Amino acid sequence: MTELTMSLLIAGCSVVVGVIAYNYWQEYKARKRVERAFGDGQDDVLMQTEPVPVSDSSHRQEPSLHNPVPHHTPVAVADSEVLSTAVGEQSTEMAIHPVEETDSVAPVAAQAEAAAELPPELPAPVLPVDEFIDCIIPMEFDQPVRGDKILAEIQSLRRVGNKPVHFFGQSQQGIRDVIMHAGSYTHLFAGVQLVSRSGALNEVEYSELLSKLRQIADNLSAHPDIPNMQHVMDAGRDLYQFVAEHDAKLSVNVHTNDAPWAISTLLLVLEKQGFELRPDGHMVMLDKDGGALFTLSTNSSVTEQVASRLTLLLDVPCVPSERDAFNVMVSCAKSLALRLGGTLVDDGNQVLNEATLHEIEQQVALFYNSMQAADIPAGSIRARRLFS
Repeated sequence: MTELTMSLLIAGCSVVVGVIAYNYWQEYKARKRVERAFGDGQDDVLMQTEPVPVSDSSHRQEPSLHNPVPHHTPVAVADSEVLSTAVGEQSTEMAIHPVEETDSVAPVAAQAEAAAELPPELPAPVLPVDEFIDCIIPMEFDQPVRGDKILAEIQSLRRVGNKPVHFFGQSQQGIRDVIMHAGSYTHLFAGVQLVSRSGALNEVEYSELLSKLRQIADNLSAHPDIPNMQHVMDAGRDLYQFVAEHDAKLSVNVHTNDAPWAISTLLLVLEKQGFELRPDGHMVMLDKDGGALFTLSTNSSVTEQVASRLTLLLDVPCVPSERDAFNVMVSCAKSLALRLGGTLVDDGNQVLNEATLHEIEQQVALFYNSMQAADIPAGSIRARRLFS
């Protein structure tokens, strides 16, 4: 091997070693740069699990659900401003802890969604009896009885004396309602009204009821629970005292100033006034819902062709107070007097002036308040049954 060849070989090896050493050096420097950039020597606030202490004590602390914002009572602000502040604080708390808020709201949302899927609650059935004004007698069956069999037994028992009798049943599910043909019932309830306008339930009527109910119970294999007669009589007398004290009917009369009116002419005028002729010959003024406000009579028999006096009659306990029926009746009477040439008088033919009418109006208001206080509001189903 010549000296030239040896020199070239050494030179080539030196170049290769130099290139390798250079590459190692470059790799070393690159590793150091990466370590400085992504090493553990610096704190990363995004990766920390514990909050970084803040040296500035005046720095604002964010509210959280675990550390709620202290309440500050606003001074001289409107209610709407207070509400806005409260809503704003609540919104801030919700934004800071979305995970906790989601966890707490999710069950509530699920419950609300489940509740929305439930069918709407049906209204309670309206029973034909009222324990306030009826004597209710329960009867328990040995075995559930079909409604059609019950109806066949009770259909003839509708009254004792002049007191109405009503029935309802209780199903196997414990629901109380009127008796239906296809229903099945474990109990039967009979209710007799304690009082009507004509008087209270008496011993003869009550005994008649018990006799008929015992027969029904025998036919249906039922066991009646009969209330004590004396207690029933006492309750009826107490209730009738109230009915007697509040059995009020007010009348306003229109008397002709001249010759009697022809019935044919009166009927035309009364129809235009808004009255409706009933089969019994009375004319009725209806309210907007079709209920009777007051009636009108011509005080004439069916054979008479003329009338000299019209009577407008208000059954006070049977008309709701909000209808203001007395003032409506007085206005109607004044209108008829003007159209027919008549004068407003009372039952004794004394002229009804404004002072007298105002005094009666005040008495009607007191009457309505008394009925309301007794839990028998005028015009209610309870009142209409009692004053039937």
